[in-house]
This record gives sequence, C-alpha cells and structure tokens, in this order.
Amino acid sequence: MLTGIPLLIVFVLAVALMILAISKWKIHPFLSIMGVSLILALLAVPDITTIPGIIGAGFSGTFTSIGIVIIFGALVGLLLEKTGAALKMADCVVKLVGKNHPEAAMIIMGWIVSIPVFCDSGFVVLNPIRKALVQRTRKSSVACTVALSMGLYISHCFIPPTPGPIAAANTLYNTGLGSTDVNLLLVMGIGALCSILPLIAGYFFALIIGKKVKAADEPTNDEAIGQTYEELVASYGKLPNGFAAFAPIVVPIILMGLSCALSMAGKPVAIITFLGTPIIALAVGVIIGVLLLLSAHKIGEFYDLTNETLKTTGPILFVTAAGGVLGKVIASSALISFISDNAGVLKVLGLIFPFLLAALLKTAQGSSTVAITTSAGIVAPLMATLGWTTPVEAALLVVAIGAGAMVVSHANDSYFWVVTNFGEMKTEDGYKTQSLGTLVIGIAAIINVLIVSLFV
Repeated sequence: MLTGIPLLIVFVLAVALMILAISKWKIHPFLSIMGVSLILALLAVPDITTIPGIIGAGFSGTFTSIGIVIIFGALVGLLLEKTGAALKMADCVVKLVGKNHPEAAMIIMGWIVSIPVFCDSGFVVLNPIRKALVQRTRKSSVACTVALSMGLYISHCFIPPTPGPIAAANTLYNTGLGSTDVNLLLVMGIGALCSILPLIAGYFFALIIGKKVKAADEPTNDEAIGQTYEELVASYGKLPNGFAAFAPIVVPIILMGLSCALSMAGKPVAIITFLGTPIIALAVGVIIGVLLLLSAHKIGEFYDLTNETLKTTGPILFVTAAGGVLGKVIASSALISFISDNAGVLKVLGLIFPFLLAALLKTAQGSSTVAITTSAGIVAPLMATLGWTTPVEAALLVVAIGAGAMVVSHANDSYFWVVTNFGEMKTEDGYKTQSLGTLVIGIAAIINVLIVSLFV
C-alpha cells in the first residue's frame, strides 16, 4: 500500500489519467472515473478484500440519497418546457425589466429558467425569444446571446435542483459532514447570494463584447421576426398564467424553506417536515407540472416526457455515482491522514482549493456536472481535516466548486456548441464570447463566494 508523497503523486497521476481518458481518448466519464477509482483503490486501500464493498457503498450511497431528486428535478424542467410555462416565465421577466433592456431580460430569465432546466435545453427553449427581442429592440444579437448563456450557466452551476449542485451537496453533507440531512435550501440561498457578482459581470461583459463581435442574425426585419415570435407563443396554445408557470419551482422552495424555518425554531411540524424534504417537495413540483400539462390538454404526452427524463438523467446519475465511488476510495486510503499531517498548505488556499480543482477538471474534460461531482468526491473526505465542519461551510464549498466548474466553456463542452450555433456565431467568435465570458463570470463567482464567506 502506498503512503505519503508516493500516494499523493499517484493520486495526481490518477486525476490526470481520468482527464486524459475523458477529453483525449473519448472514454465515457462513467467508465473513466470508475476505472481510475479501481486503480487508485488497488494501490491505496490497505486490505484488497474490502475494495468491492467500498466501490458498492460509494455507488449505492449516491442513488439512495440523490437519485430520485435528480430525476424529479429534470422532469419538472421538461414539464415547464412542454406546457409553455418556461416561455411564460420568460415573458414575465421581460415585462419586469422592460423591452429596452433585452440583455438584462435575457440574463435574468436565463438564471431563473436554468434552476430546474439544463442550461443547454434552456438556451434552445429561450433562443426564439432572444431572436424576437433582438429584432424588436434593435440591440446586439451577440450581447443578448452572451447574456442568456451566462444567466443559464450561473444557476446551472450554483443552484439545485440542477444535478451538479444537488450531487455536490449530497456528497459534501453525507460524506464530508457525516449528515443525513442535506440542507438544499441553504445551498440554494448561498447559491443565489453568490450569483450577484457573476450576474453583474456577465451583464456588462455581454454589453462590451456585443460591440466587438457580430453574429449572422443581427437585426434586419422587425415585422417578420415579430410574427415568428407570435407563432411560437401560438404553438403552445394558451399559456399558463404567471403564478401557475412559476409554481413548480416556487412551491417546492417554499415547502423546503418552511420546514427549515420551523426546524431551526425548534417547533417542527410533522406534515411540513414531510413535505419539506427535497424528494417530497420536488414531487409536489412534478404534480403541479402534471396539472399544467393536463390543463394544456397534453396529458397524453406525459409517458413520453417521463421516458425522455429517464433517458436524460440516466447518464448523469451514473456519472454522479461514479464520483461517489472515487470519493469513497479516497476516504478509505491513507491520503486523508497524509493531508491531515500537511493540512497547512491547503488551509492557506481555503475555498480557492476546490475552485481551482473544479476549474482544472472543467477546462480539461468539458462537462460542468462531471467537474462538480468529481471535485465534490475529492474534497468531501478532506473537509474535517481542512476545518470545513458546518452546514454553511458545506454550502459554500458547493458554490466554490460550482464557480470553478464555470471555467471555461470551450470546444470540449457541448454547451459551447449550443450557444455558438444557436447564436449564429463563428467558432472563433465562440471563443471570444462564450469561452471568455465563462472565465469572467467564474472569477466573479469565486470573488463573490469569498466575500460571502466573510459574513456567514
């Protein structure tokens, strides 16, 4: 069994091998993470006979606590898309900020919609509104594209029920704190608070870059695009009202918040505690989404929507579970005791350490979700050693990792191609806009996290 510096070197080489396997050799992240976990276990776990149990515990632990939450969160997102509720939410935000500020409308609506909806599908859904606003306001297409992309991306990396933050919270609370109570509401609150600077930075970056880069769909004919927008709205039939559109997101948040508030006050109510658990709260969100589907006379499509959700979340669940295996292997090795003896260096870095780790993984292999879940798996066993021992500190770790997972989106990231292609930009312009923009908001995000950490 390896210990000390040789084990640390092997660990670094294992992470490098995982990155190469995913990004260079195009091996699926699930197989890459599982393979590296097994190699690391063979070299670092004292008793080889315990390795199968370690792998099984790391894998099953993720499904036990977070699998249903991820599935329900994704299903809520699809229901919002199918019923036109996502479109209605976007319209409400546009009315709030005004048509003269389409960039602000784009970044705000993107941030809201991507809380339950994946950022790439959110961009596809909201892109027709972006195009319509560009023509109606005669503003820069690139500026609106970047603003929408940044808004979607920030909440995608920061705020549950997006799978990455949910999985990270689960790993850090369960493995790192040894707690069965994952305070998703706290993570959501910290994530929202830490969104302020990156939203501001993303907005002004969009305005600046919009003056320097031009897309193929810059404003031309107001009337033609206006008709396209009306046709888009008409294709959904009658849109739900604003309250109904926001309900699948807002009601679960209220339930979790009420449960948390009563618990903190020392006066828990059984029914509220039940409804406020993440699984049940999101199940309520799904039920409200199904009612929207029923009112839109599309209930016959619910089976296909559920099937599509399972197909979408399956790979995410397995990659997340593989990250749990890696974390369990690390926790079972001598690496923890070695870092404990030499914790001074990492303590100096503080929250910069998980940020840099996630940024390295994100830039190298492309997926923010993989970067978040893998980083959480690596950091969780080290939390007690490095002095991160409270629920608030765990929530800060989630968003610090999320900030790193923003840096940077480039050619190995599917979202880069979604934004570039739907934004009708050249590839080189994608690097100037999407890649540079994610670097800007990532840096702004970790600064925001560090500032918040001073007061909570």
